[in-house]
Amino acid sequence: MSLTVQRRHASSGYRMPRHEAEREDLMAEATALHERVELAVPGEPGNVVAGFRDDGRFSIYFGGDPVFHFDADGGLRRAFVAGRLYRSKKQTLARLTRTRADDAVYLERHDLDPRELRDFLNRMQVRLTRLFVAIEQKAARVVRQVPAGGDLAPRIFAALQAALRLELSAAIKKRR
Repeated sequence: MSLTVQRRHASSGYRMPRHEAEREDLMAEATALHERVELAVPGEPGNVVAGFRDDGRFSIYFGGDPVFHFDADGGLRRAFVAGRLYRSKKQTLARLTRTRADDAVYLERHDLDPRELRDFLNRMQVRLTRLFVAIEQKAARVVRQVPAGGDLAPRIFAALQAALRLELSAAIKKRR
């Protein structure tokens, strides 16, 4: 376990929203996902937004929290769960706790130990499996889709299959 503090200046190009869980319209806000779908899923309190970036990376928003971001191979890159940011870090995840000051955002990092990682992945698996089964059984209903037309369900289904391997993406490179 390691604990470090990183400082991000507002001018670094790394912008974090002030209130991550307060989302008005995820479909409208998720413009980085060039292909995306909003689904009504039985058992989920709100709609789920899932989609793809141009480079094949995949994201799933269960409302504003939890949110999971995967690489093109289905490895978990980042997550936002219970108000905390997580990112892949070698063989584990690093939990980043944000502290805001007037001129900077401080990130306190805690690398998850094996038990914490297993618990995190188990909770993620429950949510992903519920979505996977709903799509497989055609119980998930498309509310909106961008671009309109076509059927993203098979691609979302395949991305979920890859994500359910519960692997981590290679450590994310630091921004300069």
